[in-house]
Amino acid sequence: QVQLVESGGGLVQAGGSLRLSCAASGRTFSMYKMGWFRQAPGKEREFVAAIRWSGGTTYYADSVKGRFTISRDNAKSTVYVQMNSLKPEDTAVYYCAAGVSTARGGYYPSPSTYDYWGQGTQVTVSS
Repeated sequence: QVQLVESGGGLVQAGGSLRLSCAASGRTFSMYKMGWFRQAPGKEREFVAAIRWSGGTTYYADSVKGRFTISRDNAKSTVYVQMNSLKPEDTAVYYCAAGVSTARGGYYPSPSTYDYWGQGTQVTVSS
C-alpha cells in the first residue's frame, strides 16, 4: 500500500503562483510514476502532469505546458508541482496519484493507470 497526502492548495489571484506537494508513505519503493490530476465541478478528472520516478522524465497536459513544472525529491518520496501564471480555469481540486503496477498500462495521462490516490487539495484562482 502507498499513502499519499497533498498540501499547498489555496486561493490565489490570476497570474499568481502556488506549489503543491504530495508526500508518499508506505511501499514507496514500488512506485514507478507519480502524477497530478485535477477535477473542476461538473467536469471529468483531467491529467495535469506526471513524472517517471526513476530518471525523472516528465509529461504535461498542453493546457499547463510552460506554466507548471513537476519535480520530485526521491529522498523524501515527495512530488511537487510548481504552478505559475495561474488562470481562473485552473480552479479545481488537485489530486496526486501513484502508479506501482505496469499491468494497468503505461500511458501516463490516463487516470486508470494509477493505483493510489490522495484526498485532493483545492486550488481556487480568482479573476
